[in-house]
Amino acid sequence: MTDSSEATEGSTEHRSGFACFVGRPNAGKSTLMNALVGEKVAIMSSRPQTTRRAIRGIVNRDDAQLVVVDTPGLHRPRTLLGERLNDLVRETFAEVDVIGFCLPADEKIGPGDKWIARELSEARAPVIAIVTKVDKVPRDRVAEHLLEVTQLGEWADIVPVSSVKDIQVDVLTDVLVGHLPEGPPLYPSGEVTDEPEDVMIAELIREAALEGVRDELPHSLAVVVEEMVEPGEETSSRDILEIRAHVFVERDSQKGIVIGKAGSRLKEVGATAREGIQRLLGRKVYLDLRVKVAKEWQRDPKQLGRLGF
Repeated sequence: MTDSSEATEGSTEHRSGFACFVGRPNAGKSTLMNALVGEKVAIMSSRPQTTRRAIRGIVNRDDAQLVVVDTPGLHRPRTLLGERLNDLVRETFAEVDVIGFCLPADEKIGPGDKWIARELSEARAPVIAIVTKVDKVPRDRVAEHLLEVTQLGEWADIVPVSSVKDIQVDVLTDVLVGHLPEGPPLYPSGEVTDEPEDVMIAELIREAALEGVRDELPHSLAVVVEEMVEPGEETSSRDILEIRAHVFVERDSQKGIVIGKAGSRLKEVGATAREGIQRLLGRKVYLDLRVKVAKEWQRDPKQLGRLGF
């Protein structure tokens, strides 16, 4: 820390540290993190409980580096996977400098929000209540929601935002940065995430597979990148990057849903995912997708381990 007597006139301290977004499933956490970072780091879906990892997005400013950790939605778990995701959230908010509690303006505050508020009341870090999706409701409803949030707990600040309409996203960034300690950047300038490429690729495939599927299927989908083969390597058969990935489901009936009639659904998933992967990598890729059944993997400790949970 710089002593004020040593600081040169007009200099400003640099802040760096970690914030995490917490909330129930589908509270807008991933969309908000992408808005703060300015690039797509976390996958997004209308399906609840899309996020399964603590994904870091990096906000670089001249005066600060804010590392935002997007976490899975806190929920009442029904599977071993659900229990592990909740543990991951608790471990994350125990280690960050500031917590953002996301509460969507277009949904009433419910038992899940109250349960999370009680969990956060024990947190070491200051908690910012973030009212998300304010573009979806009239102003008077936003005002009512803000009042309800005020009564839900004691917050270091309350910030209403819209990621889609870019309402007060910069204000939220300022508020979060204000709670960071002074320090140098934690990551090289220009980096927007520390997620490994294969994990981001797997997430883009899962995002494509989540669209337009039945309600029970999203939770049963998992994707693992098995191999990435550069042109010229012994196993390469093409002059572009080959990516081979497995899409796992829990039952044979689900396998049929993902593949579709004569493979039509899987082709759509592959085409959509390939576009996203090519944007991510900045190069052409060939994507080979195979669908496999891993029976009841959400409840099986060994299979969870193999799938990275």
